[in-house]
Amino acid sequence: MTATVSLILALGMVLLLVLGVPICIAIAISSLIAGGVALDFGLMLTTGAQRTFTGVSVFTLIAIPFFILAGNIMNQGGIALRLMNFARLLVGKLPGCYAHTNAMANMLFGAISGSGVAAASAMGTIIGPIAIKEGYDRDYMATINIATAPTGLLIPPSNVLITYALVSGGTSVAALFLAGYIPGILWGLACMVVAGIIAKRKGYRGDSQKVTLALATKITLEALPSLLLIIIVIGGIVAGAFTATEGAIVAVVYSLFLSVCYKTISLKTLLKIYRDSSEMTGIIILLIGVSSIMSWVISFVQIPDAVGNLLRGVSDSKIVIMLIINVFLLFIGTFLDTTPAVLIFTPIFLPVAISCGISPVEFGIIITFNLCIGLITPPVGNILFVGVKVGKTTIERVMTKILPYYAVILIVLMAITYLPFLSSWLPQAAGYDTSMGPWAKEMLGVQ
Repeated sequence: MTATVSLILALGMVLLLVLGVPICIAIAISSLIAGGVALDFGLMLTTGAQRTFTGVSVFTLIAIPFFILAGNIMNQGGIALRLMNFARLLVGKLPGCYAHTNAMANMLFGAISGSGVAAASAMGTIIGPIAIKEGYDRDYMATINIATAPTGLLIPPSNVLITYALVSGGTSVAALFLAGYIPGILWGLACMVVAGIIAKRKGYRGDSQKVTLALATKITLEALPSLLLIIIVIGGIVAGAFTATEGAIVAVVYSLFLSVCYKTISLKTLLKIYRDSSEMTGIIILLIGVSSIMSWVISFVQIPDAVGNLLRGVSDSKIVIMLIINVFLLFIGTFLDTTPAVLIFTPIFLPVAISCGISPVEFGIIITFNLCIGLITPPVGNILFVGVKVGKTTIERVMTKILPYYAVILIVLMAITYLPFLSSWLPQAAGYDTSMGPWAKEMLGVQ
């Protein structure tokens, strides 16, 4: 039965996606058919409706629309240039200063806006033309912009991590937020090392502009209000001053306050932001709801156990099993966006990862890291295409030069996979339990 249902689920999804059916509808139809074969079609329709309602009736889920709204406000709020100047202040003296500034600004802006695409678009548009006027190679700037834009999905606040917290059975959002810092920063720093080596070969020097104390103070003070968003929201969540949902609301209020102070958003723009945020929220909420049906079917027919037995049949080595999971997620990430991929594959692979000694918090970072790589990889990499467009270059030219960045990013992926403390150290130091809670054990069928 498990093999039959798994085959129906997989083939149904693939067939519907090939036919151009929206992914949320494809998940719902394939899950209902597979569940009907395992259970009963009439009973499965009732169960599907119940699971959909239950899946979206989670208080933490309210954080997602508010973080989306806060990110969209910040994207329009005039903070990109301020963060770029601050990043240049920090790393401007390094060889290839504009590349390092781009990388650092992507880490800062991506973390504030919660969008890798927004970071790639904003920083590529601002920094790229300046660097090219200074004699920098267009493709060199485009590749560092593309390679570092996904870091904001790891460095909190991150909607992907909130989604994972829900589908993994209530993993602490605060623990996941803390766990994302070191891997996200390591990703950015690894890319900066590559950019620095290439810069030396090309003869790119550091920023020749003399930075006085007065100028440094001015740049820092201009960027400080935007940077305070991270401190207030993440600090408040970690300190227990408010929940992730309340933190998201604080982020919206603070973003609106900054926009009013900067005078960067009109009423017309604000209405468009609300509309865009509502549309994006609707898509994500529907995905979470229908994915709850799939999660129930996967658990009911014990697909995680079957996958675990299959992987253990290949090898008893935890190193090999986690390597296979990573390779699979890297492949899937090139075709599926992060949110649906997290919703579909977390219930399948999390129990297997736990059997290998990986905690839910650590695996949340591993799966997010893998899928973020897919965002800069053909054929569906959103950040790749945006970076190429704003960089005014081509996929063919960029792909030959981004390979060293892929190499160091994969090294960081292997490090966080086989050195779990890189993800767990910060949440554990803050007093968070990274082990699996009762809700997750019951949902995933883990003893």
